[in-house]
Amino acid sequence: MKKIAVLLVLVMLLAAQQVHAADLKIGVVDLIKALNESNAGKKAKTDLEALIKSKQTSIDEKGKEIEKLRNDLEKQASVLSTEARKTKEEELERLIREYQRIVTDSQTDVKKRESEFTSEILKDLRAIIEKIGQEGAYTMIIENAEGIVLYSKPDQNLTETVIKKYNETKTKDKDKK
Repeated sequence: MKKIAVLLVLVMLLAAQQVHAADLKIGVVDLIKALNESNAGKKAKTDLEALIKSKQTSIDEKGKEIEKLRNDLEKQASVLSTEARKTKEEELERLIREYQRIVTDSQTDVKKRESEFTSEILKDLRAIIEKIGQEGAYTMIIENAEGIVLYSKPDQNLTETVIKKYNETKTKDKDKK
């Protein structure tokens, strides 16, 4: 008798779940794609590349300066006095520390800028996703991060819609200014 009651409850739960599942509307968004393919994301990427290039130029210059001093020291090592060699070695060490500081500072600056650009765009994208979810009567919209969504119907992927609405919103914001 207990088995029949448990079986009956399970059948009722499954039936109720199927009826409820028909009301579900789930969308999928690839936030990384939306970030990278939106106009603001493309501009941020271009700005970051320009920043990296300028930082790399100053790093390369400092590296050349170090290499020149190192070569001079090697060439002149036999003719330099102990005091002069010590002075050049100290200068070389100072330049190497400066070089390392410039590299570290540059990496930190690039990461900070990337984080600023990304967080701003993601904040706006999330607001647009929320609006699409409300207007489209979605039960939920999930992120299609690598490995999370193994399959979804193509019409459930809202990424292109999000990118389009985001670009439209940013264009309207620019027109207002």
